[in-house]
Amino acid sequence: MIRIDCSSWLINGEWASSIRRSVFVQEQGIDESEEWDEHDSVSTHVLAWLGDKPVGTARLLPEGKIGRMAVLPEFRSQGIGSAMLLALLAVAKEKNLPQVRLSAQQQAIEFYSRHGFAPCGKAHMEVGIPHQWMVRDLTT
Repeated sequence: MIRIDCSSWLINGEWASSIRRSVFVQEQGIDESEEWDEHDSVSTHVLAWLGDKPVGTARLLPEGKIGRMAVLPEFRSQGIGSAMLLALLAVAKEKNLPQVRLSAQQQAIEFYSRHGFAPCGKAHMEVGIPHQWMVRDLTT
């Protein structure tokens, strides 16, 4: 059973950084210097657990940007990404944010579309990977 923990970087950072390093730096080849930024300390972080193993993470910045969504490869396609995204949407609604946005990797656009996100603007490159800005209205 998936358990989702929403907390701060101070609490979830050690586990979240391990997952992000594995997925973004090692698997996707993103330079380590591109992965870490000042937003971690002010964001809400979700951590997905299967039993006692952390298997996924994502964050919500104070202004409503969702990012750094990562699930370890062997645990993908099991609903973990959806559970984390739903948890972050609930946090955003609690904070009365009117909308959330994210920059989706091209291969994840369909996933986010299924969760009510719509493309916004043109495709762009981030860290050498094609991305698409997407938004979801939280007022309806």
